Amino acid sequence: MAALTVSGSVRVPGDKSISHRALILAALAAGKSRVRGILHAADVRSTSGVLRALGADLPELSSDFGVTGRGLRSLAPPKCVLDCGNSGTTARLVAGVAAAYPFASRFDGDESLSRRPMRRVARPLAAMGARVDLAAGGTLPMTIEGAKLASLEWSTESASAQVKSAVLLAGLVAGVEVTVREPVPSRDHTERMLAARGIDVRADGAVVTLRPAGPLQACDVAVPADPSSAAFLAAFAALADGGEVELPDLCLNPTRTGFLRALARMGARVTFGDERDQGGEVVGSLFVAPAGLRGIAVGGAEVPSLIDELPLLACVASRAEGETVITGAAELRVKESDRIAAVVANLRAVGAAAEELPDGLRVAGGAGRLRGEVRTFGDHRIAMAFGVLGALPGNEIRVDDRECVGVSYPDFWLDLNRLSSA
Repeated sequence: MAALTVSGSVRVPGDKSISHRALILAALAAGKSRVRGILHAADVRSTSGVLRALGADLPELSSDFGVTGRGLRSLAPPKCVLDCGNSGTTARLVAGVAAAYPFASRFDGDESLSRRPMRRVARPLAAMGARVDLAAGGTLPMTIEGAKLASLEWSTESASAQVKSAVLLAGLVAGVEVTVREPVPSRDHTERMLAARGIDVRADGAVVTLRPAGPLQACDVAVPADPSSAAFLAAFAALADGGEVELPDLCLNPTRTGFLRALARMGARVTFGDERDQGGEVVGSLFVAPAGLRGIAVGGAEVPSLIDELPLLACVASRAEGETVITGAAELRVKESDRIAAVVANLRAVGAAAEELPDGLRVAGGAGRLRGEVRTFGDHRIAMAFGVLGALPGNEIRVDDRECVGVSYPDFWLDLNRLSSA
């Protein structure tokens, strides 16, 4: 079997989470914000389309553009259904904004998004005073009748940056104090970006409080590279036989780098350089080189920091020595697909050993060739995770829907190919 040597530097696309929030906050700010390096992908276009339908003055997305915001109370009743596409972030975060306006907004999405749970965001918004109507299963379509909202202290059942952000945005627009308590801290981009725009938002461990005072200031933002997208190229480098890959300008927010810490625990050589503060976020370069990988246990408080990368971690584990066990990740069952079931079924389909757990999965590593067809269920992260395995010498893996990577990383297949020189 030919050896795989990796080399090169790839600047992966802009961070998806920060891109969504940059648009929402620019639309609500008082004044002109400049946005550079935004992610050009379907999910972010969903957010821009929904904000335009609510009256925000957003230009077409480009690598460098300005947004003139008219303030926190500037949005208008939509004249159409708010189509969120495949983006749960769009639906949940903008729901928080819409709940503070005295008009009705109806949110809908594609078939995949319409299966995902919305009751988790509907409940706190209803507790603040909005009327929220969901489909029978607690899913989209969702109609929100905004109202004069009351302050809220809310404890979430699981760590969710989307639910936390929805409550914070509702409190921001309504001008009321809100507090969100989570079991463990979730990603904190909303808090960082609000603080950079002059909002009094404070975190004490897993408790976040927003105290509104004054307008939301306009703020220029340079969107760093997305660590969730970079994870796939990092995994490919770790699974190679030699070489090193550089991934520059990467968001290194500690709530987003759990996969990199797990990869290092497995034995990969993971190092950082050029670390700096950029708009309240830690940004730097990531360097990854291969080494012998071994199975690990993942669970508990570390899960929120790598929830999106767990399908990839399971695929990496199929090539590691020993067993990897992932627990505490029941949230994977309500993502774009049931990612636990999908990953296990696909690993078995290509010849790897894996089994489902109620809240995770178990993967036995091996060195045999993997062959077979992978069903993505339209899930971009399933496609990319098995795309990494398929790019390894000797494996013959066909991904049924390669185009679904356009949700978050349109050039994934090109960048993956650029790094290999077998």
